[in-house]
Amino acid sequence: MTTNELVQKLKLQLKQLEQEVLQHDSRLPPGQRKMMLDVERFNNELFIQVGGQLQPCIDQLSKNIAQLEQLLRAKRSPYTIVSSCEKIQDRFSALKRALATTSINVKSIEQQKRSRRAYAIKRGIKSHNESGFNWIASNVMQNSHQLYEELNKHLNWAKIIEQKIENLQSSLENCHSADKIKLQNEILTLHSRLGKCRQATSYIEDRIQLFERPFKSQNR
Repeated sequence: MTTNELVQKLKLQLKQLEQEVLQHDSRLPPGQRKMMLDVERFNNELFIQVGGQLQPCIDQLSKNIAQLEQLLRAKRSPYTIVSSCEKIQDRFSALKRALATTSINVKSIEQQKRSRRAYAIKRGIKSHNESGFNWIASNVMQNSHQLYEELNKHLNWAKIIEQKIENLQSSLENCHSADKIKLQNEILTLHSRLGKCRQATSYIEDRIQLFERPFKSQNR
């Protein structure tokens, strides 16, 4: 095979592979494209490429073949020519392998996300049980919607308790001295409940931030 035939053969292979890559990239669902946004699928010696779409690899392969043509025109040593050809073939093989393994990569990423979420939930439950607020149902800690409901519930309780304290303090000013001690004790009890309610509110707010943080980072 002449050098010209070799180059033409490589260009034909590239054209055929480009059609496969175009089909691959066009069929890649937006969700999977986003999921693979930061994934490096190749050794940097093969391709500089990040994400699920493989078109950048075609562009790089085209440049590699153009460089081979330059080496051939410059009549570089056989060793240099063979080395360049081997690298091009390695890149062809790597790209074909990537085309065939996208679904495997996606499943691997999904499994990693599930594992991270399961670990975060397990760690959250353990932390919740040791928090002193384990009277809040632990299943609430596993769902951001339920956490917001729990937060609103505690905010409403705080308002109700504050109103009761205000009413009792108004009554305290006008009541007989015999009833004052009873009212004062009730007010102290309500202040204790209010303090606990506010602590729980701060705790739930912290839990919401902890719960949402890993998922926000995954969906960047």
